[in-house]
Amino acid sequence: METLKEYMVAAINCEPKMFEKEKNLAKQYALVEAAAQNGAKLIALPEMATTGYCWYNREEVSPYVEAIPGPTTDLFGTIARKYNCYIVVGMPEVNTTTGAYYNSAVLIGPDGVVGTHRKTHGYISEPKWTKQGDLDHIVFETPIGKIAMLICMDIHFIETARLDGVRGADVIVHISNWLAEKTPAPYWINRAYENGCYVLEANRIGLERTVEFSGGSCLINPDGTLQSYCDSEETIVYGTVQLDKARENKFENGMEKFGSRRPELYMDLLRDPYLWNPLDFHPLYGHDPLPTGKKSIVSVCQMARSDDAAANLERMLSKARDAAAAGSELIVFPELSLCSKKNPVAEGSAAIDALIDCAMKNGIYIVFGAAEQDGRNLYNSAFMVGPHGLEGKYRKIHLSEEDKQWAKEGNLGFVYCNIPCGRVGLMIGTDALIPETGRVLALRGCDMLACPSSVDCPVPYGLRGTKAGHNYPIPKGYSTIHWHLWRVRGGENNCYMLFANALSADSFGRSGIFGPDTFKFPRDERICSADKEELVSMTVDTSSAADSVYPTNVVRRKDLVSMRQPLWYDPLVM
Repeated sequence: METLKEYMVAAINCEPKMFEKEKNLAKQYALVEAAAQNGAKLIALPEMATTGYCWYNREEVSPYVEAIPGPTTDLFGTIARKYNCYIVVGMPEVNTTTGAYYNSAVLIGPDGVVGTHRKTHGYISEPKWTKQGDLDHIVFETPIGKIAMLICMDIHFIETARLDGVRGADVIVHISNWLAEKTPAPYWINRAYENGCYVLEANRIGLERTVEFSGGSCLINPDGTLQSYCDSEETIVYGTVQLDKARENKFENGMEKFGSRRPELYMDLLRDPYLWNPLDFHPLYGHDPLPTGKKSIVSVCQMARSDDAAANLERMLSKARDAAAAGSELIVFPELSLCSKKNPVAEGSAAIDALIDCAMKNGIYIVFGAAEQDGRNLYNSAFMVGPHGLEGKYRKIHLSEEDKQWAKEGNLGFVYCNIPCGRVGLMIGTDALIPETGRVLALRGCDMLACPSSVDCPVPYGLRGTKAGHNYPIPKGYSTIHWHLWRVRGGENNCYMLFANALSADSFGRSGIFGPDTFKFPRDERICSADKEELVSMTVDTSSAADSVYPTNVVRRKDLVSMRQPLWYDPLVM
């Protein structure tokens, strides 16, 4: 069959019932056939759609597992053959050779089973009965493009979708039993945006063994916008995939989504430091131990910049003094906040000395952006100064198209600074569009990510309310900010994110301080407006209980980072 350049897709929002596999299959068969009759060429059912999800143990689920291929794939294969379409089904799979059980997604086409994905990152309940997936993250070539599959928790990890992205996926079919937040979930949106592909999401609804599922099945465009989605009712969500859009691989600002990567700098991705107690790992051999950690007030300043470096400096000094007077120990200013390429600075310049003097006098650490002159080269740089002088300097690695007109790619690698507040990683603006940046810094033990920025994409957006039966404090109502890429960057790396965006016609504002756990409600965060100069502050905590031999704080424990599976990640550094 000739490759279809444009076609309809469908995601099924439905409620499977435990112990009622045959009834589930009958209902889902009817929904899938209705979607196929309506012209959908790719149709997705939720995770564990055939059986329900909340199984106590292996013995309880054992009557409902089956092999792939098997009766369920044969059943949906009749639709795939009749309507010349592709169907993704979530089901519990048994390996007939080993007897191991898996939480699996199977792609069925007109000629039968195309391939299987076994969930690689089990949520809390699956380790009670499953083995972690062992089939890698495969992108399947089909006449409707390159199709990948992920299952629920898999998408929390930047590496899973990134493996699909670097392998050319046009569509990631993400089937899930997502819970505990309003959907479509920000994690889903991040993965579509950063990988420049569609995410077709099929999520279940309903209450099962005290667990309330969120629904929100959808089609997310490669630019992170929602093409179509539903709430918590049983329904079919339709959308259109255009392969040309999935293959543009450019951000709105012109940066290449994959061409901007620097794989040679990402070797940390192959390490697994959080296999070990980080309180033992990071200070091993007495080298570069983490700061003890503490509660601290930190600030970000959203401000406009001018070509008058002296005026910029005076305003920064004033804001830093104000923050320090209010108890802040760290303040982050925007990208190029001190000066632009028209009047670059170098280490030892009077302007940087003035900021060091301010830090010394007021007992505060200051992160700021500046065009840096080094010989004949210019860099888009971030500096941290403090009471003891220059703490660290980072040169932007992932340049925007505008940066490339004047700046060289950074040559200092990824940089962090140890200060009393904790370990602070430095990144700048469009570095955050490339997910490997935050991950490398997290793997190096960063508690916070300081991100001076002047970015106009992706613009955060809100979402209408949901009727899903979530309990307080999970938010259910209309929100003006539902997706904010920098919020997700903090949570996926279990770091505080200090995002200081410039205020200008070329940026969207919305600076903020975001907490290390995106599922903690009410959220630990402060967010600025879109159009005003503002300074916001928040208390962060990088400490652990004094009597514990293991971190009691998520920024040190890094629960999500510890569940990574570097075994699969070689393609990310090649």
